[in-house]
Amino acid sequence: MKKIALINENSQANKNEVIEEALRSVVEPLGHQVFNYGMYSADDTAQLTYVQVGILAAIILNSGAADLVITGCGTGEGAMLACNSFPGVLCGHVVDPTDAYQFTQVNNGNAIALPFAKGWGWGAELNLKYVFEKLFAEEWGGGYPKERAVPEQRNKKILDEVKKVTHTDIIYILENLDPELVKGAVSGKNFNELFFPNCKSNKIAEAVKKILA
Repeated sequence: MKKIALINENSQANKNEVIEEALRSVVEPLGHQVFNYGMYSADDTAQLTYVQVGILAAIILNSGAADLVITGCGTGEGAMLACNSFPGVLCGHVVDPTDAYQFTQVNNGNAIALPFAKGWGWGAELNLKYVFEKLFAEEWGGGYPKERAVPEQRNKKILDEVKKVTHTDIIYILENLDPELVKGAVSGKNFNELFFPNCKSNKIAEAVKKILA
């Protein structure tokens, strides 16, 4: 069972309800849980930029509050780049169901960024459902094609070790980023009730409480 966090930045906040409905319809019958961190509408008091999406995703994933982050922006590129700026986050850019399946099998990451403005028209919610279905079609990390499984799994482990060296500690990051930037990332109206009961890291919880104080 996975805990899945949904995050929307401000330019695509008005699509949050549609995305959440598509996600829940696929994952809840499989036993997974969805935690919707917003934004819930374009008028939310707490406005998330795609940079703040990366901060929030890093806090959620590094603390163990969720196992997977579903996010995006207009093109999906900004959210992906922001997420991958942080330790403990491996985010793929997912446009279609093939991307979704191959990301889970080849890259075995813990976040995906979708292009919520690109090609968003008639049938967009169907593409979302098909993407989410392929995310959970098989156990992650199995390899694709299957004969490439061993080198792909080896490369994933190598990448994880590289990120440990090239990225600094999440606590250091939270303490040294612009405090207002970080505070804005964790100021959503439901953040406290979604994050703190699920957080598994006392250090990160304390760092976030200090930011919110």
